[in-house]
Amino acid sequence: MDLIWHSAELTHTGKRRTHNEDAVMSRPDSQLWAVADGMGGHHAGEVASQAIVSALYALVPAGSLAERVDAVEDALLGVNRDLRRHAERCGSATTIGSTVVAMICAGATGVALWAGDSRLYRLRHGQLELITRDHNPVSDLLDSGAVSEAEALAADTNIITRAVGGQAHLHLDVAVFDVQPDDTFLLCSDGLYRELEKRELLEGLSNAELHCAADALLQRCLAGPARDNVSLVVARAAVEPDRPRGRRRSGP
Repeated sequence: MDLIWHSAELTHTGKRRTHNEDAVMSRPDSQLWAVADGMGGHHAGEVASQAIVSALYALVPAGSLAERVDAVEDALLGVNRDLRRHAERCGSATTIGSTVVAMICAGATGVALWAGDSRLYRLRHGQLELITRDHNPVSDLLDSGAVSEAEALAADTNIITRAVGGQAHLHLDVAVFDVQPDDTFLLCSDGLYRELEKRELLEGLSNAELHCAADALLQRCLAGPARDNVSLVVARAAVEPDRPRGRRRSGP
């Protein structure tokens, strides 16, 4: 099944922060998208998130889906090493790092790679599904059975247990999922989903025009406290129209 993709992306400082440490990338022609949420303070987070999107933009989209996923993973592992070295040279006691969520697609298959609490959602037939799992203490406790799902949902934490640049050996989670025509995907930083309810995310994504959907989500977020940087990418798959065939000549 041949699919064509369209996407829209936005990033905003928010109403409380003085600068934006998020970064987004959208390459629908290459079927590669990402959101990175930097951390570290004093613009270190901006360095980390920009390093991630720069490395992904530099990739040449070639080979099988598995080969492309490997290339994205290798690029992120390289950024992890570079950020660790950069932090050591700066003699900084704080981590220079960033969350990341990336989506790579080919045909009817999609792959998510992520570290941290930036998320990937899929909207299909009016149902919004979270594909990624946050890397934070609450999610870890939920997996171990130490807290209930209700307790996990009620908890709120800005602590993450994985990040690009956060550990000497970066471990990226991977999720494989199917893609159907008219599926809409949302990649976003926690500055969006911590401010909006699931119902509001669903309503915004239901807009037929992707740029309007992205703007509606951002404006809803900015209508509230918007305590953090806000970043999102909205991508949608559609069936590629059949190419018109040449008309056959009749008669001699």
